[in-house]
Amino acid sequence: MSAETSTKFTSVYGPVKSWRYGRSLGIDPIGPVSVCSFNCVYCQLGEIERKICDRAIYIPTTQILQDLQAFAPWDVDVITLSGSGEPTLALNLAEILSSIKQLTHRPTLVLTNATLLSDPDVRAALSLTDKISVKLDAISAEQLRRVNRPVSGIEMSDICTNIKNFRQEYRGHLGIQTMILTKWNEATKAEYLQMMQSLLPDEIQLNTPTRPKPLKHEIDGRENHSSADNRPYEVRSLKCVSLDVLQEFATEINRATGIPVRYAPIG
Repeated sequence: MSAETSTKFTSVYGPVKSWRYGRSLGIDPIGPVSVCSFNCVYCQLGEIERKICDRAIYIPTTQILQDLQAFAPWDVDVITLSGSGEPTLALNLAEILSSIKQLTHRPTLVLTNATLLSDPDVRAALSLTDKISVKLDAISAEQLRRVNRPVSGIEMSDICTNIKNFRQEYRGHLGIQTMILTKWNEATKAEYLQMMQSLLPDEIQLNTPTRPKPLKHEIDGRENHSSADNRPYEVRSLKCVSLDVLQEFATEINRATGIPVRYAPIG
């Protein structure tokens, strides 16, 4: 990490307009080096620099609270923990969430890939947030390997079991976010419907990655960008499906499960 990158980093960014949650102020508990248990082919941050499952304190809670002061009076709909990787890797997640709530009195949201939900400390921390959006792009081990590219030891069956168990104890609003890169066949859709009937989230969020992916990690990937934006670094276009495909699948899911579904291209 260069000195220039370090001085430009702030743990709070935005606000950004979220198609799911309205006006959102972002909190990055990971830092200028991206750290995640996935390295998703579509990640808006670019290639993940550290691919691990080990929890640590990456950004001190005091720094996050100090950075938050510049955004007072926090005129937003939600404060979202996401940023430069998987936020549940932050060992101080519970402290961050409780401190943000005490300071801002705003609803909080955590975006997570669910890979650490087997950890009781992670589940306890997540119980403090008002809303959670769980990434679930795959219904098979092969799909998980191709789309999310997890670190060694992460299994599809464990992810599903851990989400299901957490769902039974979590009292907040839980959404399942699914990124669709290509049109699914009927067998894949049927398995997904069965999975959603088992998990029973409060809502399902379907999207597709119209935004190009940076070829390497870029910190401004935390922000919203249009696919038409001129970016000062190399990017590559991704496979995506049409809005009609998302709409058709959303209708099918809602009819089969009764679960509300939102959909939008991400661009």
